[in-house]
Amino acid sequence: MKITVIGAGAIGGNLARKLSTAGHDVQVADARGPEGVPADVLESGARAADLGDAVQDRDVIILSIPFGRAAELADLFAGVPDETVVIDTSNYYPHLSGNIEAVDDGQVESLWNAGQLGRPVVKAWNAALAGTQQTKGSVAGTPGRIAIPVAADSDEARRVAMRLVDDTGFDAHDAGVLADSWRQQPGTPAYCTELTLDELAPALAAADRAEAPRTRDRLMAHFTTLTSTPSLSEIVEMNRSAHH
Repeated sequence: MKITVIGAGAIGGNLARKLSTAGHDVQVADARGPEGVPADVLESGARAADLGDAVQDRDVIILSIPFGRAAELADLFAGVPDETVVIDTSNYYPHLSGNIEAVDDGQVESLWNAGQLGRPVVKAWNAALAGTQQTKGSVAGTPGRIAIPVAADSDEARRVAMRLVDDTGFDAHDAGVLADSWRQQPGTPAYCTELTLDELAPALAAADRAEAPRTRDRLMAHFTTLTSTPSLSEIVEMNRSAHH
């Protein structure tokens, strides 16, 4: 599959490495230009590309950019064919992006992003920490394999994204339409809690739409009080304990 990853940070870089290792033709584009793509992201065979060239003739484009920046790419995406699958990995944290009134008022994150971008998107890879994605992938069938929810309005786009999630080392869970992807946003039981496929569906069902932003902000406030950087396992446990 011909895949472009836009954004070469922790998650984008990891996806580029894993998907190229899995045999896909992967290009990586960064706002800083090809020279802004770290060398280690390209070690598995991915290629750095100019942003304008990177969206042409691709099967899948993965957006791994800060939430709230999609509108900056709307002109670029105007010429991308409708059949190209666009995957959004971002999450809304007001202290990072600034407050976005529509999302604060309840609009689903990826529906807002889709509107800014001017085309439908798939929501995937947002509900697992970068450290989880980098270190906890495993082959299909491994006991305790971590699952990642995938939401989209197009059944075919969702299927494509789910196959790619599997290629990155995680079980993919069909999380339904994009309007329901609030169940995998920050502050929900399914968000960054390293659940298996059997555990993920009940966690998504247990999400409380009104409570999720409050839980998100409460957790972030707690993290700012810590005097040392928590380990991956400690972060996961803090996320889990917020829903006990």
